[in-house]
Amino acid sequence: MFRVNRRTDYSVRVLLSLAKRTFGTRLPTQVIQDEMLVPRPFLQRIIADLSKADLIVTYPGVNGGIQLARPAEAVNLRQIWEAIEGPLLISDCLKSRDECPLGRECPVRSRWARLQRMIAQEMEAARLDELANEANASALVSSLGPSRITSCTLAQ
Repeated sequence: MFRVNRRTDYSVRVLLSLAKRTFGTRLPTQVIQDEMLVPRPFLQRIIADLSKADLIVTYPGVNGGIQLARPAEAVNLRQIWEAIEGPLLISDCLKSRDECPLGRECPVRSRWARLQRMIAQEMEAARLDELANEANASALVSSLGPSRITSCTLAQ
């Protein structure tokens, strides 16, 4: 089954928590863990992977924490996926032409390749700043309640 694994999902949550704030904001990992419901055992490994991929910067110590390494508009879902899971590959036959047991003439390989291109394009188009804006707008709507929402409120 093709699906986003749990570590990747939690990684998106970690980065989303940071992206919802002003660029350069440093957050303690406990704040992210509580806000995004990321289990502690996953969080430490995710932070290491995201740091290695230069998606976050870590600061140890009492006033430490993590922050985005680049602006949220410069990060997309594909970059996050590949930081955690490696290259996007929906079928082994796409690794190289020699991987397909049916050879170069396989009619399915071209379909897998097209599907993989479509998934990659959608993942690249899904930028972290857009996801953060949606999350912040959703939080605003929830906090106001349905009777207090006006078109002016949503335009803010």
